[in-house]
Amino acid sequence: MIGDGGAFRCFGPLCGRPDEVVLLLPEEIEALRLVDLAGFEQEEAAIALGISRKTLWRDLHEARKKVADALVHGKTIQIVGCGRRRGERCPGG
Repeated sequence: MIGDGGAFRCFGPLCGRPDEVVLLLPEEIEALRLVDLAGFEQEEAAIALGISRKTLWRDLHEARKKVADALVHGKTIQIVGCGRRRGERCPGG
């Protein structure tokens, strides 16, 4: 999973409404990374993450919807927190 030490946590527009923020959870980013960037099939991604395919689909759908909203409406995208679904601890917590 994407670590909390990543260099890029916020992405924003040069114009538009940078004061409006879309929050992406780590599990949503990881779903995007595996399926859209790494080319995993949804079943493969779900297995790699140790979640059901339905949960993976929900995370992927929410992430895509949030990214589209930010791009279309000129909002800032912020990656927040740590994975909470599987009882993971936040780094340093």
